[in-house]
Amino acid sequence: MLGAVIVVGTTPSAAVPPTTAAVTSEADSRRELQRLIRSTPARMIALGLILVIAFVITGTATSISVSERARTLDTLLVRTEPLANSAQNLYGALSVADAAASTAFIAGGLEPRDVRDRYTQAIGNAGTELIRASDGLAVTDDAARTVLMEIGAGLPVYTGLVETARANNRSGNPVGAAYLGEASTQMQSYLLPRAERLYAEQAARVSNDQERFVNPPFVAIGLVVVCLILLVLAQIYLSTRTRRKLNVGFLGASLAISLLLGWMLVAGLISSIATDRALDRGVAPLQKLTSGFILAQQARADETLNLIRRGSTREFDAEFAQNTDRLTELFADNADMTGSVAAWKASHERIDQALAVGDFTTAVTVATGNGVQDSSTQFRLLDTMLDDGIAGARAELRGNVVRAKSVLTGLASGAIVLAVAAAATVGAGLIPRLREYL
Repeated sequence: MLGAVIVVGTTPSAAVPPTTAAVTSEADSRRELQRLIRSTPARMIALGLILVIAFVITGTATSISVSERARTLDTLLVRTEPLANSAQNLYGALSVADAAASTAFIAGGLEPRDVRDRYTQAIGNAGTELIRASDGLAVTDDAARTVLMEIGAGLPVYTGLVETARANNRSGNPVGAAYLGEASTQMQSYLLPRAERLYAEQAARVSNDQERFVNPPFVAIGLVVVCLILLVLAQIYLSTRTRRKLNVGFLGASLAISLLLGWMLVAGLISSIATDRALDRGVAPLQKLTSGFILAQQARADETLNLIRRGSTREFDAEFAQNTDRLTELFADNADMTGSVAAWKASHERIDQALAVGDFTTAVTVATGNGVQDSSTQFRLLDTMLDDGIAGARAELRGNVVRAKSVLTGLASGAIVLAVAAAATVGAGLIPRLREYL
């Protein structure tokens, strides 16, 4: 019988169990991983990744912000502002047509050729502005499209009533006044309110688009500043670890980000100033002048309708006084404008005086004549001042919007290029330092 075999130099208790060996190996791996993570090369790599991610986010955010601003300003120039202008022109054309139709009726019999031409031209202009406004509508702008369709459908009704009134007036039939009154009601209560609403909606969009970009893109600028701060901190860290004061790659990245920051500050500031000027010198005066234009047209319609009714009702006279008083209040800071309104009111007073004594012929002469003191002349002077003011305010608005947009040219793509360049130079600056640890 064989005895127990004893292996010299070992004991059963000295053998390492497999489980214990595995645990020891895992612990060693964790310690090795921790040492690797805490090592300078790993920290450099992490630092580089943080900077690259920050640059990519900043470049993308800046590009999106600038692109949105430029796109909105471009839409404002190409669609929103022209549509608002078409709406204002549409209102003006309709008002001129109504005033010309009333003036022609007042003249009696065969109306003056120039008055008839003015009416025809105004109706043609209204049709043109309808088409132009329709072309400028966005696909989703159903409300404005509905308004334009209603005006387009109502305009032939108005012109039909005017032609019927004209035919009866030339024949001496008193019923012509009723037809013209119906036509004027169609214009004053249906067509013009819709044109005014269309203008108000589009003018509000112009103002809202401008107000969105009065301030520079602070978020994008803030991200660029954060990138610069991170670069400074990263260079301080590298200088303490590598004992080198400067890193060419990081200096290149700092230069690229600094260039982006300067570009953003200059372009953003100029764009914001131009946008603010467009609001102060364009949008605000334009809205004020257009409101005055509408009030003047309404007052002129009241004046001519009062003549057609031969002053038999005080309704139109009261509305004339109300509209001209609002004009005076609206332009209280403009002596030329208030002076023109006062001169018109004085001429209108002559019409009232003539009607009060039954002198209809004199009233018609004052209302439609070309004399310096005649009401039609004073109205045309005021209308010309308002038209010139509107044209000037619109030019100021568009000029500043063009300036606000043009200064952003290239910045969206430039932000991406500079961000990528900064990321590349950071990598180029880290690679030589990492090789020192290999």
